[in-house]
Amino acid sequence: MTDGPTPTGLAAAISPEVGGGVGRRGPLPYSDVIRERWRRPRFRGQLEDANAVAEDVNPLCGDRVRVMLRLVDERVQAARFLGDSCAICTASSDVLAEMVEGRRRDEALALGAPDLLEALAADIRPTRMRCVTLPLHVLATALGSRS
Repeated sequence: MTDGPTPTGLAAAISPEVGGGVGRRGPLPYSDVIRERWRRPRFRGQLEDANAVAEDVNPLCGDRVRVMLRLVDERVQAARFLGDSCAICTASSDVLAEMVEGRRRDEALALGAPDLLEALAADIRPTRMRCVTLPLHVLATALGSRS
């Protein structure tokens, strides 16, 4: 039992005590990780001494991502991204940049959508999966691989 009135409507839907973070039409669209990484990306910015760079765009929605890497002895020493993209794509780019720093080229190339989805703590609907995978394709291009 609670001491105050029970929330109703949208307040009930998003109340952790009542609705558990579920909106009127189902789960809220973005996880806490996506919201945080979109609002305050940690790896967004220019990497002046990058020696592996690639950029791509999703023509269906207009998301554009540029990945910049500094490779030293086949290891990603630093990673940054720039882009004009949706919350999911921005968060995915930011998480991916964090994940690849310190990894060998082959380890970075082995990362896939399941790794990003786990890090994003999100259940992304199929129509938005390109938002998650665009940064992976750009990373693969920057590392000289075809994906």
